[in-house]
Amino acid sequence: MAGQEESSSSLFPREHEKPHGSELGKSQLDVLQESFQEVKICMHKSEQDAKKEIEVLWRRVKTAATVLSYLKSKAQVMAVPELSYAACGIRQSEGVDGLVDRDGVPLTFCSRNVDFDISSFGCPDEYSWTRIDEHDNVYIEELLNSANLVTEVMESLVQRAAIAESETLVHKERVSFGQEEIKRKTAQIESMSFKLGEMEKFASGTNDILNEMKQRVEDLVEETTMQRQRAAENDLELCRVKRDFESLKSYVNSLISVRETLPSPDKFQVIERLLERLMLRTTQLESEKSQKDAEVNKLVEENVRLTALLDKKEAELLAMNEQFKVMALSNSRF
Repeated sequence: MAGQEESSSSLFPREHEKPHGSELGKSQLDVLQESFQEVKICMHKSEQDAKKEIEVLWRRVKTAATVLSYLKSKAQVMAVPELSYAACGIRQSEGVDGLVDRDGVPLTFCSRNVDFDISSFGCPDEYSWTRIDEHDNVYIEELLNSANLVTEVMESLVQRAAIAESETLVHKERVSFGQEEIKRKTAQIESMSFKLGEMEKFASGTNDILNEMKQRVEDLVEETTMQRQRAAENDLELCRVKRDFESLKSYVNSLISVRETLPSPDKFQVIERLLERLMLRTTQLESEKSQKDAEVNKLVEENVRLTALLDKKEAELLAMNEQFKVMALSNSRF
């Protein structure tokens, strides 16, 4: 500016030294001086406006740098889970399943609104905020709104990460519980399979025993039938012997009557021997009949006992079959 004034002042004498009239040169000098004053005033105003704009821009740059520093520190805090939880007020509360925010609301129902404190920017001069013009206030407000939005987004991401972490822990616990349940069910199935194998072996052995007992019962039934046939034959033989005895008795009576009429020692001895032999044979047949009757009764009792035992084994086999069906249904459900 000083150089321009000197150059301008140096021009006026030269203009004055031109070979024109003094009045014309004087009027031109006045015009030039007025123009110079106007230019000087405009330059001064331009310098003031430029200084003001530079000052406003510098304040904006410092504000933006402060906001960026705040957001950077906020991002560094949010990168550490423990610090981010403390910064967002996330904590574990008693009596509540899961995490809660600073207001005690569970994270699944928490609000996303986050207050942004201008004082946290750490501005050293509060008077500088009062000297910001209206346009700068709009810019600062937009910048703070953007910073507030970024902060809300970061806190929302932290809350979502906390929710995802808690849900992951819940799912892990469920998976662990499911694996333990699967192991327990597998052990139960293996135990039931082993028991089923043992019961199948027992059933196979029981079937063999039942088949053997059925064969024994059939043999006893056949033997009982044969014994009954023999008893019937013995009854027939006994009847025949009784008839013979009756005939012999009548014959003896007739002989006795004859002896009485014709007593003879030899005939009497013969008749006595025949009578003794007849009595011996009758006694023998009666003892055999009693023995056969006892054997028949014994076989009948054995048959009844084996029949009852067979019925009992068949009932046990039916019960085992029902157990097999229940176990098969249980295995099919597993």
